[in-house]
Amino acid sequence: MSKIIAINAGSSSLKFQLFEMPSEEVLTAGLVERIGLEKGVFTILVNGEKVKETVDIPDHAAAVKMLLSKLTHFGIVESLNEIEGIGHRIVHGGEIFNHSVLITDETLQKIEELSDLAPLHNPANVVGIKAFKEVLPNVDAVAVFDTAFHQTMPERSFLYSLPYEYYEKYGIRKYGFHGTSHKYVSERAAELLGRPIEQLRLISCHLGNGASIAAIEGGKSIDTSMGFTPLAGVAMGTRSGNIDPALIPFIMEKTGQSEMEVLDILNKKSGVLGISGLSSDLRDIEQATKEGNVRAETALEVFASRIHKYIGSYAAQMSGVDAIIFTAGIGENSDIIRSRVLHGLEFMGVYWDPALNQVRGEERFISYPYSPVKVIIIPTNEEVMIARDVVQMINSCTLLV
Repeated sequence: MSKIIAINAGSSSLKFQLFEMPSEEVLTAGLVERIGLEKGVFTILVNGEKVKETVDIPDHAAAVKMLLSKLTHFGIVESLNEIEGIGHRIVHGGEIFNHSVLITDETLQKIEELSDLAPLHNPANVVGIKAFKEVLPNVDAVAVFDTAFHQTMPERSFLYSLPYEYYEKYGIRKYGFHGTSHKYVSERAAELLGRPIEQLRLISCHLGNGASIAAIEGGKSIDTSMGFTPLAGVAMGTRSGNIDPALIPFIMEKTGQSEMEVLDILNKKSGVLGISGLSSDLRDIEQATKEGNVRAETALEVFASRIHKYIGSYAAQMSGVDAIIFTAGIGENSDIIRSRVLHGLEFMGVYWDPALNQVRGEERFISYPYSPVKVIIIPTNEEVMIARDVVQMINSCTLLV
């Protein structure tokens, strides 16, 4: 048995889960928020109860030191020597990384060089790596990339219809995101279906504040809705999803805003927030719809219809589908969104039970037994995928030695 910690570092936050492997038992989990700001918040799960503390946390190094001290303080581990591996979620691996890798000085440099592809995420991920390296320098650390799972996409899926030299010189292409989640739920779906994943055609709908759809054939991603950045694809909480690119200069001309200001609107003020004018939280939108708010109703329809269209498109691309998966916050918890997305898909063999659909956060088939296409709710677990990759990498390195 070994203890593996999974880390997701943001610009001002740090999420963590500590696992006992290979049993995959969660020993603790928590979140450090408002790093570098006044009144930082540290939350950790101790014996099933949340313990929260408000304290100034000047930087990520301080957050890591606090996290590790709390592990011993609460007796979650007797000694930090029990931690045998650290898994870091990295948003962008470009074309360099098509699988998880052991973090060395060389790989860390390459991750930093990819920051121009994910300027809001990769630098924060790197800060997290360095913070842990400072405190636990002798513990193996592994980088797990959001984009890696989608590196199996063929050119027809990832190339944009732009001059080819833009791809060759600047790496402009579709990369896709949420790969760790899509990989986890597709493997779990194969287990639930009792069939080898190599024989399956799956459509995975990761629906949260950020949302992406993936076509997974034979266990490999062959297409996905997000693109060069996570802004592309379906409408999301605050992101626009796909738009006509000519709208950017048009909006600039009409509003007098700069390119970066328009991009900020597309990322932070659009999606269901922009359409509804109320909230980026689907729970608020659903409640407003029940109260008769017309714009909230429109926001729900736009959100669901875009997902609906991707499902039809990916089913055509794979010449059929064996199962549709719903996961992440909205996918796991919103029966309203699932019903709107699935409505009208009977023509392709999707027959789902409205009674079974009345569920939140539970792993469950919601299709009728006779439905040719199965519909499954699978709560995602990106952290356990990170822990699994850490164990795999450490074991493979040990075998090589």
